Amino acid sequence: MTGAAMKTAPLHAEMMAWRHDLHQHPELGFEEHRTAAKVAEQLAALGLEVHTGVGGTGVVGVLRRGDAPRAIALRADMDALPICETNDLAYRSATSGVMHACGHDGHTAMLLGAAKHLSEKGAFDGAVVFVFQPNEENSLGASAMLRDGLFDANQIETIYGMHNIPGMPLNHFATRPGPITASENLFEIEISARGGHAALPHMGVDAILVGAEIVSALQTIVSRKLDPSMNGVVSVTEFLTDGKRNVLPGTATLKGDARALAPESNKIIEARMRQIVDGVCQAHGVTATVSYDTQCQPTLNDPGAAMAATRAARLVAGDAQTDPACAPKLFSEDFAHLALHRPGCFMLMGNGIDGPHARPLHSADYDFNDAALVPGSSFWVELVETELPVTNA
Repeated sequence: MTGAAMKTAPLHAEMMAWRHDLHQHPELGFEEHRTAAKVAEQLAALGLEVHTGVGGTGVVGVLRRGDAPRAIALRADMDALPICETNDLAYRSATSGVMHACGHDGHTAMLLGAAKHLSEKGAFDGAVVFVFQPNEENSLGASAMLRDGLFDANQIETIYGMHNIPGMPLNHFATRPGPITASENLFEIEISARGGHAALPHMGVDAILVGAEIVSALQTIVSRKLDPSMNGVVSVTEFLTDGKRNVLPGTATLKGDARALAPESNKIIEARMRQIVDGVCQAHGVTATVSYDTQCQPTLNDPGAAMAATRAARLVAGDAQTDPACAPKLFSEDFAHLALHRPGCFMLMGNGIDGPHARPLHSADYDFNDAALVPGSSFWVELVETELPVTNA
């Protein structure tokens, strides 16, 4: 760990205590009442200007220094997931069926640690807006905060977010200009065929057969309809029918999830999906409806903001442990909606390569790495102090 990364080292034990408390008391999206109260209480104790109820259960803290009119925003997410934790930890979830399986407890603790350091020792000129967002997991919290005027009250120039990545070594950072996370698109295909007796298939149209053809054909979208340089994923995750043991189904519903890193790719996926469904159904003389709902846009990093975030990461972790051009990820992130309204950058941070720290996000045995709290919070500090420098008159 470099000297820069030690800026928040004295706060490690305190950040761990915050993180463990949040982990033990997880709350789902728009239900983060206890979490929001804890965050607001801590920010108020540090002397920040605090706004609660932003986007439902969101909290915003503003810290000003000097006379510069500039402001940057730092965002952490607060919500947990409907997962039963299997870890045997002293601070394991005390709420049945709810767990911090994505590390939002760590993200919140890191941003609180940065707020504490900056409020007590920060050398910057301008305003830092600390954004504690609700309901990231359902991609609803960012839009809710925007509707409540998140960017209206302060002259925010850029916004930054960060997420831990299991399997990435500790004290490593990665980002890139342009697309870094994918859009999430939920689709549903409802097939109306003609059911009948299982022994007399020629007298009806088997909805399972039609659906199976559609499932197979959908996989040609990415392999044959997208430019190989363009990323995408199409996954059918549910296949529901009204059939029985000796009854051919007359209806079938296919549900699934599609991902894309560019709006152009997303348009191609949707158009080809509708084309495939229409073609297969016409061949069988049946009908179907298709709904394609984009829940989350791809996250597009502003080149200038990505450069600033990379510079801060290098101050903390060094050049060798900072990747300024990482491969994009096909998961989605609600931060995308904030980055549509202000230039932004989403940073990835290593959570470790062993044990629960390397388990996939959303796993019942995942755990945020407490050793990441200092480098993560120190990254925030370096970002603020380099982007809002103190200049001599």
